[in-house]
Amino acid sequence: MAFTQTIKNIWSVEDLRRRIGITLLLVVIYRFGCYVVLPGINPDDLMALKNFTSSGLMQLLDMFSGGAFSQASIFALGIMPYITASIVIQLLGMVLPSFQKMQREGESGRMKLNQYTRYLTVLILLLQGPAYLMNLQYQVRSANGAIDLSIWMIAFMTIILAAGSMFIMWLGERIDQKGVGNGISFIILIGIIARLPEAFLQEFTSRLLNSAGGGLVLFLVEIVILLAVIAGAVLLVQGTRKVPVQYAKKIVGNKQYGGARNYIPLKVNAAGVMPIIFAQAIMFIPVTVAGFAPSHNGFWGSLTDMYSWTYNVIYFLMIVVFTYFYTAITVRPAQMAEDMKRNNGFIPGVKPGKATVEYLDSIMSRITLPGSIFLGIVAILPAIATVCGINRSFASFFGGTSLLILVGVVLDTLRIIEGHLLMRHYDGLMKDGSRIQGRTTGNHAF
Repeated sequence: MAFTQTIKNIWSVEDLRRRIGITLLLVVIYRFGCYVVLPGINPDDLMALKNFTSSGLMQLLDMFSGGAFSQASIFALGIMPYITASIVIQLLGMVLPSFQKMQREGESGRMKLNQYTRYLTVLILLLQGPAYLMNLQYQVRSANGAIDLSIWMIAFMTIILAAGSMFIMWLGERIDQKGVGNGISFIILIGIIARLPEAFLQEFTSRLLNSAGGGLVLFLVEIVILLAVIAGAVLLVQGTRKVPVQYAKKIVGNKQYGGARNYIPLKVNAAGVMPIIFAQAIMFIPVTVAGFAPSHNGFWGSLTDMYSWTYNVIYFLMIVVFTYFYTAITVRPAQMAEDMKRNNGFIPGVKPGKATVEYLDSIMSRITLPGSIFLGIVAILPAIATVCGINRSFASFFGGTSLLILVGVVLDTLRIIEGHLLMRHYDGLMKDGSRIQGRTTGNHAF
């Protein structure tokens, strides 16, 4: 009954109803484009490519593209080049003074950075396009298919692939402006969800047919574990809101709060999902350098298999390192200490100034460790799930980048819808009146 009333409330808000309709229309256009095959490619010859993308890092790329990668679609390269460009520009903003200056220039600086991101996206597309086409030619020929890509044909198809990815980026921007939620993140979400029904059905079928007995019970246990992992991912994405570091006085505007025990809003997971994104982007390098080669042996081959022990150990350690790195950049104890001093606040037993900075820094170092380990464990859960006998397609939803993106985007979208409802004096989406918390990092591009 409460759900029905919430739907009625959403439908009664004209602006929200229009935004949801536009978002669904743009999503349909995106999904339609995922099935438009490149010119000169016979869809019947793509079975080898689909087998190639059924495991390893290629499976992850195919998931992010909504299956367009394995279907040789005009959207085959997906939105990942834009994501990579965004990460590079963000890293440059951390180390180059000129980019830092643009970040502080407000809207004009943001527009310049967006323009540089687009230029870098086009450059990445022009590099990835020929590599994808060469691999496509190899896979089609291995299946005895007919394909002959000349230099001019590769150039022509590269332009089409680049235009397809830029069109996806344009769809994301339209969702930002006229739809609901963050467009780029929402498109990635749709690509991930598109693979869920098939993966779910494959796991269900394999448990019923291949298990000697109790296959249905095992499948239900897997669902319960998946729900528990999703609940943990929700907590991880939202982050711990407060850490009990007390200070005596806090002044907000002209209103003074004295005598109450307040808290400095430090978070166990201040970096959010960005460490996973950085680590995943670096782990894609072996595949990119190899030019999407069909197979490798030894250490190099293990780096192209997201379910190998070598890959996951390196991936886990990189996430821990990047968590500390990103936390050190986003959480600045010196600025927090200065703000406390300016507002006549202090930490009992700690001198203002340098001592306060060192105290906050030590606390952040201690609370970041469990957050980084938990984030790393969630990231490698798909590999653990495959060891336990779960189908690889279904195991990818037990953790990793896909699950965290799915949870984060859903929470953000629900938070935006709830905001529209509350602005028009309707009840929120939660029965107890609490507000939905979205991602806390402020990085909505992924």
